[in-house]
Amino acid sequence: MTQDIVLQAPAQAAQLFLLFHGYGADAQDMQPLARRFAQEFPNACVVCVQAPEPAEAGFGWQWFPLQGVTEENRPHRVREALSSFVDLIRHWQQLSGVTHEATALVGFSQGGIMSLAASLQEKAICGRVLGFGSRFVQLPRQVPDTVTYHLFHGKSDNVIHYGFAVSAAERLVAIDADVTADVLPFIGHEIHPQMIDLAIERLTTHLPKRIYKQVQEADPGDASVKH
Repeated sequence: MTQDIVLQAPAQAAQLFLLFHGYGADAQDMQPLARRFAQEFPNACVVCVQAPEPAEAGFGWQWFPLQGVTEENRPHRVREALSSFVDLIRHWQQLSGVTHEATALVGFSQGGIMSLAASLQEKAICGRVLGFGSRFVQLPRQVPDTVTYHLFHGKSDNVIHYGFAVSAAERLVAIDADVTADVLPFIGHEIHPQMIDLAIERLTTHLPKRIYKQVQEADPGDASVKH
């Protein structure tokens, strides 16, 4: 039985990347992305986390059951799975000594659905969510102002339609959340190398809105100067 895979664990980690696989997969499936994070962020703790239940499909693992899932019952299934999912996050934060502000939840497909849901369920759970080929179970009415969302989706995804990423981005912008969204043509339901490059770019160049506001408040510039 495959368990969580720790790719990198510095003695004093500055960041924590927790990677969550899709339905019917396992922790090993997230290793290509995890290796890139370890390479780009040598001071980060990088862990591929495995779902707790064998998938009904007969292979791999699942965060919540898919058999008979509908738009109506999916939110309930996710809510039922959230407690143990959040416990996993807290477990790795405690082991690594990394705060929620420096924690990034990185999920593909069902793992992304759980990561997005966890960010709404718990106020102080993470600083960033990277969702690949995933979606919100329901569009949020509000999100924590301490979380930055990075959404990546293939336009040829035939498992979770890219429209979910577009509508999520539109809603997040409308409620003044911190979000980037990238929809890539000719890419299906996968973590494509182009997406990995984009993820690194977003992580290294996107200044979170909350940091920008803090800088503005600390140094209002010429706002108080009378002309």
